[in-house]
Amino acid sequence: MVGGVGACRGWGLYRVRGGGSAGSGWSGRGVVVGSGSVGGMQFGSGVPTVTVADLSDGDFLLDVREDDEWQAGHAANALHIPMSEFTARFGELTEAAPQDGKVHVICRSGGRSAQVTMYLAQQGFDAVNVDGGMQVWEASGKPVVDDKGQPGTVI
Repeated sequence: MVGGVGACRGWGLYRVRGGGSAGSGWSGRGVVVGSGSVGGMQFGSGVPTVTVADLSDGDFLLDVREDDEWQAGHAANALHIPMSEFTARFGELTEAAPQDGKVHVICRSGGRSAQVTMYLAQQGFDAVNVDGGMQVWEASGKPVVDDKGQPGTVI
């Protein structure tokens, strides 16, 4: 599995380091640009972030969780490309992403999606991280379905 600081460096992102504590961010126009720590990863400022409450039904959602997480529960209309397969399956995103809209990146809690958001921004995408991920999505009462389209749960 690709992850953590090594994954970011593999994508050419060198200002990421492990450790640290939660920091502050700033907001404007519905987007928070965060800094601090997510899941033990230290991020500098510049990771554009939105909350689950900021999302509209028609927003393009990219879920970067692993297959078992996806199968247990996900947002119904999300595109699923696991972070561990992201570079190999990048073409799927370029085909599916809206040409004039944001890519909202989500994972379980926000760490992996922040890494993918940084990579996408480097590639010229208008990408934003969904703060709190699927945990906040589910806690907010948004629908979660399993891989059979039945009610699901976030693991």
